[in-house]
Amino acid sequence: MSYQDIQFSAAELNRYQRHLSIPGFGLEGQQKLKAAKVLVIGAGGLGSPLLMYLAAAGVGHIGIVDFDVVEDSNLQRQVLFGEADLGILKVEAAKRRLEALNPHIRITLHPEKLSAQNALNILMDYDLVADGSDNFPTRYLVNDACVLLGKTNVFAAVSRFEGQVSVFNYPDHQGNFGPNYRDLHPVPPPPGLVPDCAEGGVLGVLPGIIGSLQALEVVKVITGLGEVLHDRIFIFDGLHFETRTFKIRKRADNPLNGEKPTISQLIDYEEFCRVQSPGKPVRELSIAEFLQWQASGETFQLIDVREPEEYAAANIGGELMPLSTILKSEQQISREVKVVVHCKSGSRSAKAIRELETAFGFENLYNLKGGLDAYLVSVFIAR
Repeated sequence: MSYQDIQFSAAELNRYQRHLSIPGFGLEGQQKLKAAKVLVIGAGGLGSPLLMYLAAAGVGHIGIVDFDVVEDSNLQRQVLFGEADLGILKVEAAKRRLEALNPHIRITLHPEKLSAQNALNILMDYDLVADGSDNFPTRYLVNDACVLLGKTNVFAAVSRFEGQVSVFNYPDHQGNFGPNYRDLHPVPPPPGLVPDCAEGGVLGVLPGIIGSLQALEVVKVITGLGEVLHDRIFIFDGLHFETRTFKIRKRADNPLNGEKPTISQLIDYEEFCRVQSPGKPVRELSIAEFLQWQASGETFQLIDVREPEEYAAANIGGELMPLSTILKSEQQISREVKVVVHCKSGSRSAKAIRELETAFGFENLYNLKGGLDAYLVSVFIAR
């Protein structure tokens, strides 16, 4: 069905009247929004304002990819949720909130972790993608899937007081696609160099600002209005209230669509991001293996390298040894039994293990893959 064939009820026309009265937007712009299918990656800090504004604007079909559950620590910035949602899958809580906000749209849930195995099948049903993920493997995965499928990727990221927005793989009037994420970041930074939100923190209002700008770019891409950030990246410094915009140029050595492409299918993005760091990879323990160790009575020491306030909010009984002081805790770490180290997502614990192995030669350390987040999701699903 063409967007020109889209019809509105009297209730919808009344709801969207402020859009309809904008010169150059009008009924045609609203028809394009209702006809659009947008996939949002992540229902967290960025996903919350992004989803609410897309739903309120009248985007007809919104897909949400997220496998996490709502936690207390989310409520400082993830305004899509409230205390009544604690312990509930984010996608389920988001669907309930968005349908209450706008009953005239369709919500499709993908309560799973995006991977090289499922990404193409999920993305292919949508017109464009809005990436609000918070880790490098997912960002590269979303980027590569969008390029391979010819989808536009509206990207955003936040950390501490700073946020970024850009539009990748946007086609011009001749059908030529613009720069993508690999033109901006050919390879990921070494693990630990760029802290995640759990380690580095983020000011609660910042995702609201950046997620709203991301929603703005999605609306502009759909309606064709204004100048899209398709070959630029916008950076907002909330601490000093400064903005900068940089030009992004296509790289000849881009492995996806450069002069000599080498990637024609999705790869192992966890491994891709891991091999960019010097030294051997850390030994990992899956959640399933960890649960099996617990069930079988395996002897091991469990260490939690998060901060005290995180530990107080939720923990699984590990000994608290924050990453910032881990090297001072060497005498407390066993060399006689297996030692499982965990954090929220697995990045800080991997860094802790590398520091301990380098400084003290430990050979019995295991990183709990996916950290506390993956553990809680596994337990939740099992129930």
